[in-house]
Amino acid sequence: MRKIAVTDVHGCIQTFRTLVEYQIELTINDHLYVLGDHIDRGPDAKGVLDYLMDLQSAGFQIHCLKGNHEEMMLKAAHNQKELELWLYNGGQETLASFGVDNPGSIPEKYLAFARDMDYYYEVDQYILVHAGLNFVGEKEGGEKRDGFLWRMHNPLRDLKSMLWIRWWYDDINWTWLKDRVIIHGHTPVDLDEIWDMYDLLDEDQVLDIDNGCFAKYKEGLGRLCAFDMTNKHLYFQENTE
Repeated sequence: MRKIAVTDVHGCIQTFRTLVEYQIELTINDHLYVLGDHIDRGPDAKGVLDYLMDLQSAGFQIHCLKGNHEEMMLKAAHNQKELELWLYNGGQETLASFGVDNPGSIPEKYLAFARDMDYYYEVDQYILVHAGLNFVGEKEGGEKRDGFLWRMHNPLRDLKSMLWIRWWYDDINWTWLKDRVIIHGHTPVDLDEIWDMYDLLDEDQVLDIDNGCFAKYKEGLGRLCAFDMTNKHLYFQENTE
């Protein structure tokens, strides 16, 4: 049995299927953790959601986290301002994959699937999250906490940061983290940086596995990355859309 994390599929269904079926060769005994942003930007968000739900129905152990793009889609169904934000960030491609003009027309089973996604998982010594963890918290006015309040802050209670946070490594509270390792996505990093983080994993205890699969036109990006947590093995699949 293996426990494997992958993130930021962003509608790239052919790439995702190739990774899962021909590289990982997922079995019914494995656990696959998909760390959010299943939709938007790429050509077939509906296909990605169908594939995840079909795997679950077939008995595969698939665990899906919510990303900021799922959150934007859900909010866009009820708020015009949120709709504009979502469309600007790739929602148009998702609507096209469903053949509809607005998120309220997306069939309820897909919206419910997104609504029911968790914000994080703790798996063995790993913390799995979409964007990262806010180790500092904020006072009113946006100032960082300090002293006693900083030490009392629990990063696992800040759900918004789990979806949106960037540039948080300098704030890691090692006393709180202990020997756990954080695996996340959300912020695309190039291939060399992923390998650098992998090489320093025992020391730094954090790994970003988002290689910007949808951005195949950018040097260093354009691959879907997965991390086998059981065997500490990285997989990379070039964008095949």
